[in-house]
Amino acid sequence: MWNETYSLIRQELSPQEQLLWSGEPGRGLALRSGDVMMIPFSLMWGGFAIFWESIAIRSNAPFMWLWGIPFVLVGLYMIVGRFFVDAWQRERTTYGVTSERIIIVSNFINRKVKSLNLRTLPEMTLDQKSDGSGTITFGAVDKMSRWDPNGLAGRRSRSESPRFEMLGDAKKVYEIIREAQRRAP
Repeated sequence: MWNETYSLIRQELSPQEQLLWSGEPGRGLALRSGDVMMIPFSLMWGGFAIFWESIAIRSNAPFMWLWGIPFVLVGLYMIVGRFFVDAWQRERTTYGVTSERIIIVSNFINRKVKSLNLRTLPEMTLDQKSDGSGTITFGAVDKMSRWDPNGLAGRRSRSESPRFEMLGDAKKVYEIIREAQRRAP
């Protein structure tokens, strides 16, 4: 896995650029702080949609049960599906720190490369847990992202600041970036 991560970032480098660190976000299903609000909401939404659909089916009114299908699907996505989408997205994301920039490569539907110049990097925030894992956010931290870090649909908004999320040793990566900033030409 490390060789794959390394090579994905390596192909983005210019000839004079030096790779200082590469990694990826944590894998698998994950609960986040925003789930404190999303889980009860999704259970209420999904529960009501399933209740509606069951009554509509029993009443033998085709329009009513057809009307309820999208609401049931959205409810199931919010209850369970969003966790799998989040894991799938993280599985296809790679991070890199070079002598010149921060690189985030994502391969969701198509390949997207986000690059942040170390010299003009906006504020950087380290959000670290007691086990040393954490997230580094580049730019202002959106207050709503604390409640719903992946958005209602399981995807981050386009306006949200780029970040290295769910790193195993976030402080180490944070220090690598700070040192690279000091040495940047």
